Amino acid sequence: MTGRLATFIGGTAGPWQVVRMDPVAGPSLEKVTRLAIIEGNRVPVPHEDGWLLRGVTSHARYVTRREQDTLSARQPGLGRPAAGCAALIPIRKSASWWNLTQDERRRIFETQSHHIKTGIKYLPAVARRLYHCRDLEEPFDFLTWFEYAPADAAAFEQLVAALRKSEEWRYVEREIDIRLVRDDAASR
Repeated sequence: MTGRLATFIGGTAGPWQVVRMDPVAGPSLEKVTRLAIIEGNRVPVPHEDGWLLRGVTSHARYVTRREQDTLSARQPGLGRPAAGCAALIPIRKSASWWNLTQDERRRIFETQSHHIKTGIKYLPAVARRLYHCRDLEEPFDFLTWFEYAPADAAAFEQLVAALRKSEEWRYVEREIDIRLVRDDAASR
């Protein structure tokens, strides 16, 4: 999938209940109780409270063919009925990161941080989709959306902890960890 726009609307409506919002680096977003996601080019419903974050899916970056094939084979789709937990993690990296060349970023991303290798260990339990925001002049460079079953919550915590200890994360200047539960998951 390439070029698909998504708008994440934090406010008082939507199928995802916000369980917590933790600023990891830099300032947080305004606290909200619900999250809605609009996919595609539909215009978001006007709202008076909360926030809107937009991002677009794009082609895979920083991956080799072999890594891409492995990810494609193991990566589950979003929206699985059992995946009633989610995390939206907006991230902005520093100017130092963006001043690096593509090959320098790849070296940090995989050779030093082992980002892909780490993520693959948690597939298929944790599904994810990355949205790029930098070229949309949004307040973040990336919006990472994760979905997982409640039984896989500990594995997700391990994944996030491992990535935050990596070399790549020293370039993160703003990150908010937003945890969510889908309405229909609470009844399971």
